[in-house]
Amino acid sequence: MLNDRILVELEGPDADRKSSGGILIPATAQVGKRLTWAQVVAVGPNVRSMELSDRVLFNPEERYEVEVGGHDYIILRERDIHAVAAKRLDDSHTGLYL
Repeated sequence: MLNDRILVELEGPDADRKSSGGILIPATAQVGKRLTWAQVVAVGPNVRSMELSDRVLFNPEERYEVEVGGHDYIILRERDIHAVAAKRLDDSHTGLYL
């Protein structure tokens, strides 16, 4: 990855969701302005706030899809990430860690 780019993989089979009542919501269902979680697979050298295997929250409308080795991935810029979920807590980075 170059510069501030991040390669992520959507979570779950085709990013299907399950409601709290157990109803399966397919990835193709239209939901207005819903953010999506994905796992970081690779980061560029200028990415400061994320590491491999972090979970990131992003707008699925602001993405570029790519297929590498038969797997589908998404390329994002660091500035397109709304939140990072990580087990580590490091005071040297600014931003929200869930």
